[in-house]
Amino acid sequence: MQTSNLTSEWDKTFQKSDRVNHSKVTFTNRYGITLAADLYVPKNANGKLPAIAISGPFGAVKEQVSGLYAQTMAERGFLTIAFDPSYTGESGGEPRFVASPDINTEDFSAAVDFLSLRDDVDPERIGIIGICGWGGFALNAAANDPRIRATVASTMYDMSRVTARGYFDSIDAEKRYELRKQLNEQRTADARNGTYALAGGVPDTLPDDAPQFVKDYYAYYKTPRGYHKRSLNSNNGWNRTSSLSFMNMPILTYIDEIRSPVLLIHGEKAHSRYFSEDTFKKLKGNNKELMIIPGANHTDLYDRTDIIPFDKLETFFRTSLK
Repeated sequence: MQTSNLTSEWDKTFQKSDRVNHSKVTFTNRYGITLAADLYVPKNANGKLPAIAISGPFGAVKEQVSGLYAQTMAERGFLTIAFDPSYTGESGGEPRFVASPDINTEDFSAAVDFLSLRDDVDPERIGIIGICGWGGFALNAAANDPRIRATVASTMYDMSRVTARGYFDSIDAEKRYELRKQLNEQRTADARNGTYALAGGVPDTLPDDAPQFVKDYYAYYKTPRGYHKRSLNSNNGWNRTSSLSFMNMPILTYIDEIRSPVLLIHGEKAHSRYFSEDTFKKLKGNNKELMIIPGANHTDLYDRTDIIPFDKLETFFRTSLK
């Protein structure tokens, strides 16, 4: 997919700020995939700025949550980019709608490459923010890339764990084997058809017995609040067989070796809260912090600007990116 025809109009799910300058940029990752990003620069900025690369949630695009975080942090004095991960949104990569524990971790380091080479960025002051599934990738990137000087994971998922073990580790080896059989049968069908079946996004119609967290996802992705035409969750979802790599390749294996500061943020009422709590236990040293937002669910940290702790984010990055 070519990225030469990037959208020029403002097609975000949030209002444009008059306090920052916005433009479209592209950069290439180590696998040769061209990534598309929105660049936000504080107006009247001078000199080399601290910078933050942002992505997520899993199945979202930069016009949704990551863009809101990026624009808000730019209002607070940081140069920021919100990027579409490989194979999604306006970024390149074929086949479309593939997720990868390796390539999506690499996407964050490629963003650091891009920021490090800009004349208006201090390469010694670069941080990252990962939201939902990209919270896990952000931590995986921080474990592997010491150029990342500070990391925030907001309302995070560990995509390897939830794919291989299910929610609350409810899938055992026998169920995992059955799932592998189904997914590899799908590979055969895809190879025969010459196309890749999609798993489906958030359902268009909620069943009466839908879990609360599915209702929360619906309230964001399927309503004017957060719907976007390029968002996988708002539409037809990921390539179905993407799950295979996550079942076989755990991320977060080496996060106990992260030496830079880490801030985990999660909602008190989020179904996914245990991911941050378990991650916090695995992180070592005095460079970690877990912030629980009272009363908040998983998606409240997507766009509820009255709940997302941007003052805390600003303080964390100003302290960490000295």
